[in-house]
Parts: sequence; C-alpha cells; structure tokens
Amino acid sequence: MIDTGDTAWVLVSAALVLLMTPALGFFYGGFVRRKNALSTIMQSFIIVGVVSVQWVLWGYSLAFGPDMGGIIGSLAWFGLKDVGLEPNPAYAATIPHQAYMVFQMMFAVITPALITGAFAERVKFSTMLVFIVVWATLVYDPVAHWVWAADSLEGPFGWLRAMGALDFAGGTVVHINAGFAALAAALVFRKRLGLGQVAMEPHNVTYIVLGASLLWFGWFGFNAGSAVAASALATSAFVNTHVATAMAAMTWMTLSWFTTGKASVIGAAAGAVAGLVAITPASGYVTPMGALIVGLGAGVLCFLALQFRARIWKVDDSLDVWAVHGIGGLWGALATGLFASAAINTGVGLFYGNPKQLGIQALACLVVMAYTFVGTFIILKVLDMTMGLAVKTEEEEVGLDVSQHGEPAYTLE
Repeated sequence: MIDTGDTAWVLVSAALVLLMTPALGFFYGGFVRRKNALSTIMQSFIIVGVVSVQWVLWGYSLAFGPDMGGIIGSLAWFGLKDVGLEPNPAYAATIPHQAYMVFQMMFAVITPALITGAFAERVKFSTMLVFIVVWATLVYDPVAHWVWAADSLEGPFGWLRAMGALDFAGGTVVHINAGFAALAAALVFRKRLGLGQVAMEPHNVTYIVLGASLLWFGWFGFNAGSAVAASALATSAFVNTHVATAMAAMTWMTLSWFTTGKASVIGAAAGAVAGLVAITPASGYVTPMGALIVGLGAGVLCFLALQFRARIWKVDDSLDVWAVHGIGGLWGALATGLFASAAINTGVGLFYGNPKQLGIQALACLVVMAYTFVGTFIILKVLDMTMGLAVKTEEEEVGLDVSQHGEPAYTLE
C-alpha cells in the first residue's frame, strides 16, 4: 500500500540528489582555471540529461531489473516497461515503483559526473559524452545490480548483496566505483600542459565553497532518502551524515593549518566532501559516535591520500577524485564493517561482535575496485584509439570554454 509520507520524502530526496550534480559542477568549476570554468560546469550539467535518458531506456532495467545470474538485470524493463505506479516490494513496499526508479536515477547521474574531475581541463566534449553512456552501461549498472538488486520473494539478486555486503547509500556503488574509475582515467589521459611548471590554482574559491555547501545540503537526500521511507532509519542516516561531515571538515582544516600555518578554506570544503563520501555506506548502520569516527578517519585519510598523489605519485588526477571519493568510499565501506550496530539496522560489524562483516566488506571493495579500474581503463583505451580523448594542444591552451563550446565563462570589458 502506498504511504503518502514515504512517497513525499523519497520524491523530495530525489530532488535533493538531483541538486548535487550541478552543485558538483560548481565545486569542480571553482577548482579549474578561468578558461575552463564553463566547460567543467557543463560536463556535470549535461550528464543529468544524458544519464537520465540512458536510465529510462535501459539503465534501470540492467541495474534493478529481473536477474541474470546475480550479475546483471535483463532488459525486461526496457523503457520502464512494467515499472509503474504500484510499489515493488523488493525495493520499497510503500512508494510507487517509479518513485524508487527516479530516486535511483539521480545516483546513476552523479556517479559518472564525479569521474569528470579526473580529466578536467583536457577532455574532448564529444568523447566525454560517449564515455559517460558506455561507462554507465558497462560499469555502473552491473555494480549497482551486484550490490543493491533484490527480489522480495526469492531473496537477494545481486551476488554481493547475497553475500552480505552492506552499502546503505553508495560507498561501493558510487564512490569506490567513481574514485577508481577516475584513477584509471588519470593514468590513461595525458597530463595537462605545463603541469608543475605553470600556475594551476583554483580560479574561484567561492564556487568551491558554494558547491560543497550545496553538496552537503543535497546529501541528506542521498543518505537519509536511502531509507526509502520517512522513518526512524532515515532520521539516523540524516544525523550521521551531518555529524560525520562536520568532523571531517574540521579535521582536514586542522591538518592544513598544522602543515601550512593557515586554516585553508579549500581544505575545509574538501574535508566536508570527504566526510560526506565516507559516511555514505555507513549512514544507515552506525551510531552518531560511529559517524564521528568515520568523519575523523575521512579527514585524515583523504588528506594524506591527496598529499601522496600530488607529491609522491604525481598522477594528474586533476581534482583529486581518487583521493576523496576512492579512498573516502573505501574507508567508509570498511568502517561499516567495523561500526555497524544492531541498534540501528540489521548489519553488525566487528566492534559489535561480527568480525566476518569486515571481511565481506573488504571483498566487496576489492571486487568493485578491480572491476571499475580495469573496465574504465579498457573503455578509455578504445575511445582513445577511435575518437581521441584529449583536445588538441592549441585547444587546451585557449581553454575548453572557447574551444569546445564557443562561450567564455566570463565576459571581460
């Protein structure tokens, strides 16, 4: 039976998650140089359109549709056939099936948008569009099926879910998936021209803070909405999301203060996003004190991962997607195996008497990391050989705003 309160909450949550993708555009857009600001924002904006259409046509069916061996859904729900206004009890018994579908659509939208930070300032727009469709189909949809697909009569569909892997709102499906895809992209793409020799400072720090703030706001839909009901569990996920993010923002800012002598605004914003990432898989399983520890760990580990990438590894992951989303998502997924409490949900972690859960979480992380890295690497290599990945040297020097879109972000008088 449809519950109007649950339905209202899930629809509002879907709208909140939708807001996160243009918010990501501003967050990323602030980090790049002035000549690439509009193109960076455009990448997130147009992905809303591209993946939404893909999701309606075949993406939702592949991710959540009738199972094929625990690996992928069939195309039985192509074009949302049989995805109607009655509830599907496998996913949410009190809201229309289409409400659940559109909520999950917003997750499918933002995940590939996260990857664009890895190749910011140098990707061909046409190739990027093709990459998004192929990656969503061949990488995101199968991983979503493994972790979240279910059947109310026969038990779990997805093989990782059947194994007992816990991922409340997307630590593996969204953040490890995007983070390690970004790492593959950073290794395949050539480095930006002049990297290490010319200044590549963020052109608009206010955009960064604006984007981070809107991400923080939208993330309440991301995590609390994943309860798919206006319930006590949604409340727990809401509280955990906020306290973990607050702790991570403070932690990253403090670390930057100690290392540079200044309390970095960018560091506080990056720390907040790291906290949001890390609490995502754990938000519906841990207590508020567990969430504080998750946030603390996210601030420390993602800060250190960024320093390692920039100073030692020197891979050109333009906006540090791997350090924030890959490492943050990995920590959050493992932390779920440590701090999951039966007082909150059905999952129980190591510190509450179930050490097996940590092993299950670790295996799920390894599987997703390997699959997304290898799959993304192959997709990008094929696209590089056929379409080319990076813009021409002269186009990169002019900037992607003008060379790809013919429109500058700012008009100078």
